[in-house]
Amino acid sequence: MATVTSEIPARFSTPEPATRDSSVDLGQRLKRMRLENGWTLEEVSQRCGVARSTLSKIENGQMSPTYDVLQRIMRGTELDIVELFDARRQNAPFGRRSVTRRGEGKLHPTDTYRYEVLATDLSQKEILPFKARVVARSLDDFPGWVRHQGEEFVCVLSGRVKVFTEFYEPVELAEGDSTYFDSKMGHAIISLSEEDAEILWVCTGITTLK
Repeated sequence: MATVTSEIPARFSTPEPATRDSSVDLGQRLKRMRLENGWTLEEVSQRCGVARSTLSKIENGQMSPTYDVLQRIMRGTELDIVELFDARRQNAPFGRRSVTRRGEGKLHPTDTYRYEVLATDLSQKEILPFKARVVARSLDDFPGWVRHQGEEFVCVLSGRVKVFTEFYEPVELAEGDSTYFDSKMGHAIISLSEEDAEILWVCTGITTLK
């Protein structure tokens, strides 16, 4: 892995400060999951062998559970530990579906890309899917690196592109090629083909395009 310098404008070279995710309020989530199942503290205590007072302190944020205690709670209650640590799943709708017919996405043009956002009838999505025509032909078309939380997947539908990422050499992709990368790493995509390349782009960690 090599840092790219020859093709990257100077304004791209300074990384932005890393952002930190908000902390997980574990106690409140445990309480929510307990109440959803209609259990009292005493009932949970009997199920998992953890003192009622300890459970109360955990739920009220007065104590952080050890790994052993957390395991006993999860085993005794048969709750989903993935849901416990995933804030996005708390109020996530269930059993949804969206169909976007060709050309019926929401258009969102910018100086560098012409986005067509898909599945716009769904809110609270885990991912943001869209197609994009890559208008940019040079890194000079960008004010700097694009960065955000999450991950993303890009697949070339037509044409050819060059994908620039902060910590890797640029890579050229042709029709049918794809790449997957960490969105917190600076990135930008330009067209190499005579016509604007078209790509399928799927991102996590963002809900709107800028």
